[in-house]
This record gives sequence, structure tokens and C-alpha cells, in this order.
Amino acid sequence: MTAVPEGPIPPQGAAGPLSGLRVIEVASEWTAYAGKLLADLGAEVLLVEPPEGAPMRAYGPFCEDRSDRESSLWWWHYQTSKLGVTLNFDDDQDASQFRRLLKRADLVLEGESPGRLDAIDLDHSQARQLDPALIWISVTPFGRDNPRSAEPATDLTLMAGAGPVWSCGYDDHGLPPVRGGGNQAIHSGGLHAVTAALAAVLYRQATGRGQLIDVSIHAALNVTTEEATFRWLVAQQTVQRQTGRHASPHPTMPSMAPDVRGRPVNTGAPPRSPAEFGALLEWIDDLGLRSEFPERFLLELGIERGGVDVADLAENAEVQAIYGAGREALVLIASRLEGYDYFVDGQRRGLATSVIYAPEELFDDPHFIARGFPTEVYDERVGCSVTHAGAPIVFGASPWRITRPAPRLGEHDAEILAELRNVTPEARHD
Repeated sequence: MTAVPEGPIPPQGAAGPLSGLRVIEVASEWTAYAGKLLADLGAEVLLVEPPEGAPMRAYGPFCEDRSDRESSLWWWHYQTSKLGVTLNFDDDQDASQFRRLLKRADLVLEGESPGRLDAIDLDHSQARQLDPALIWISVTPFGRDNPRSAEPATDLTLMAGAGPVWSCGYDDHGLPPVRGGGNQAIHSGGLHAVTAALAAVLYRQATGRGQLIDVSIHAALNVTTEEATFRWLVAQQTVQRQTGRHASPHPTMPSMAPDVRGRPVNTGAPPRSPAEFGALLEWIDDLGLRSEFPERFLLELGIERGGVDVADLAENAEVQAIYGAGREALVLIASRLEGYDYFVDGQRRGLATSVIYAPEELFDDPHFIARGFPTEVYDERVGCSVTHAGAPIVFGASPWRITRPAPRLGEHDAEILAELRNVTPEARHD
């Protein structure tokens, strides 16, 4: 995140598509991303943390290296658009306040260790006695009732045990697998939780009934391993990791190549349709490379035979030659252009080219800027606007925006607890 001097951001656009949905989130690293998605889409998400602050406030890195509970950039990112209140679940009065919160909620989002809330009569079964329409989303490493539910876990161990890490790395298998960055376990579990939550909201609109949704992050990761899981289940084949391309039971052609400055680009999938072969031939001619590419006739053959099918690659020598010529043409073109120009020109021609960025370069990319990925949010803690990562998905008709920075510890205690004084344990939310 970077900070630039700027005044408070004015209100933007219409209310989000989830406006009116009231969510109670029990602060947890496992639920943080799901709660953020719901909040940034307009739900009222009330984040409940203990009086001393949630452990995630101590997760680095920190703004200006100040390792205090208000400076965690992890916290700033995952808790946007949420309100915050502090409650001690082990205190009878605070536990009663939490039950009152449940009466004003449509949905509860929690990632507590299985059995923890049940032991203090604050779990799903007790909450549903107060309100049968309440939707309860539990997001934990292995699910609530799995034999492994009590095992300790981290983002790294979940990624490794569930399968994604096996598919990530290099052609040189003397090197260990590579873990994908960016808290992918938390994000995978969070996306499954949000999808299920929205389906549960629709179900409740139709039936008036709430339900318990038990999300296993391990299972969520395992079903998002691209080919790895179903290859094993269907054909008992084990995929092997490859540099910059899909893991596969059999080696495939390298897809990365150096640009004119020696930086790697991804050549993408070689042409398969007649239109793609034609676009590649035109690109070669536009760059004056016809004389440097004697395999041009193979691209023309690809047009004559109506394209190629990658399913024929394993056994058809002609298809192999045509497909390989397409890759070599892309490598030649990449060697004459800067990576960004290669990416843009190829995409303009309908070819699946791409540039490879360092993470810090993404925020300056014109495409990311145009889609609103860098998002400025004014934060009183630093007296200026802070650049946040924007929406992971751009919806055509559903406005998304960060409405406020992450809550300071106890920031909304006074207003929330004052509201609760008017909510009796028997009252039903609207």
C-alpha cells in the first residue's frame, strides 16, 4: 500500500447490492476475506473482537514499521468497510450483548476452533433457538466435524496438504514446490463461504429458514487444484509441476520467453483456430520478420486444415509441428518487443499473450488502473488516502466500493452498544 496526500473521499455511487444484509463476523483470519467481500459489496458487517484486540492486528507488515495494533497492513486490507465492536465472550454481560447482536443479524460468520463457541453457549445450535431464520457460516481449516478439526493449521500447511502447492514450481524437480503468495487458502475458503452465504440468503427468502453452512478450507483448496484432483480421481494420474504453465501428467511446451530486454513474458497458448493463425501471420509481417521465420508454411497449413485440436497433440505429428511453429513464432516476436508492448499488441490481435509483472508493478498498469484496481481510501490514522487493492471481480450491474477503512479497536463500541439497549433478547430483527 502507498499513501498520497488527499482529502476525504466523497460518497460514490449507489448502495451496494448487499445493502440491508446484516452480518456479525467473529474476528478470525479464516473469515476475514469473506467478511471483506460482503462488506465491500454493501452488507453491514459488524466485526466482533476481544477487548485486547484480535490476534490479526499483530500481523505484519506495518505502516511505517510501527508494530502497534492500529498499524497492521494485513488488518487494514482485510477489514475494510466493516464496523468494529469489542466483546469478551467469557464475560456474562458481554455474552448477553452478543446474543442481542444475533437478534439483529441475518448472517453470522465465524472461524472459531470447533467446540469453542458451543462450550460457552454461543454456537449455532443456541443461536438458532433464538432465531430459526439465522444463517450461520463456519469457516475453519478442516470443517467442524472432520477427524482433523483439532489440528493446528496455517495458510502454508493448508496449501501444501490440500494439493495446490504440488502443482506450483519449476520444470526442474530438484527444486522444491513453490507456495503461491497472497493468502490463497484464506481467499479460497472465503470465496466458497460467500457463494454459499448468498445461496442461503436466497433460500431463506423462499422458505423463511436459516441454516448452518460448514466450510472446510482444505476441501475448498482441493477442489480448486485445476487438473490435479480430477486427474487422480478419474485416471489415477499424478500431475507434475512445470515452469509458468499448467501442471500436467505429461511435459508440455515451455511457455515463457525473454523479451527484447531479457525480461520474461508468457507466450500464452499458441494459435489453434484459423483466425488465430491468420493473426499471427499478420503480426510476423507487420514486424518485418517474414524472412526470419521459415516455418511460416506450417502456420498457413494450420489455416488450410481448419485449425488444430490440442487433443491430437499426443499422437498426430502434423498437429505437433503446426502447434510448435505457433509457439516458435510467438517466441521470435517476443524477442523483438518490450514485454508490455508484446502483451498489448498480441491481445489486440486476439492472441493470449501476457506480461509478467513484479507485484509492485501491478498498481501502475494501465489496465489495472482502468478497471479500478488501485482504490484510494482516506484514513485518519495517517491523514491521507491509502491505496488499497480493489475489487477482485468487476460486476457489470453491482456496484462495489470500500466505504471506510478498517475499524480501530473499539471504534464503534458506543454506538453499537447504545443500539443494543433497545434490543431485547426476544426481539426479532426485520
